[in-house]
Amino acid sequence: MELRHLRYFIAAAEHESVRVASERIHVTQPAISRQIQQLEVELGVLLFERTPRGLRLTDAGTVYLEEARKVLALLDAAGRAARLTADGM
Repeated sequence: MELRHLRYFIAAAEHESVRVASERIHVTQPAISRQIQQLEVELGVLLFERTPRGLRLTDAGTVYLEEARKVLALLDAAGRAARLTADGM
């Protein structure tokens, strides 16, 4: 699993659409779809129900979204801490 999997998943979940997510994060729709499918295979669960109106999180997807947000928040905090340390603060 790579960080981009989490970022693409979160964007698609927040916008309930691969198309809108692709516009917001400047990545092609096929790339986002492919990464989400790879993530689902790796996890062994469906994260989204695909509907004519877009995406809807499954129960597993809802739980995964909460945890993925925590992971990215921790990584952002770690990066900030490292930069502050490097700046002598």
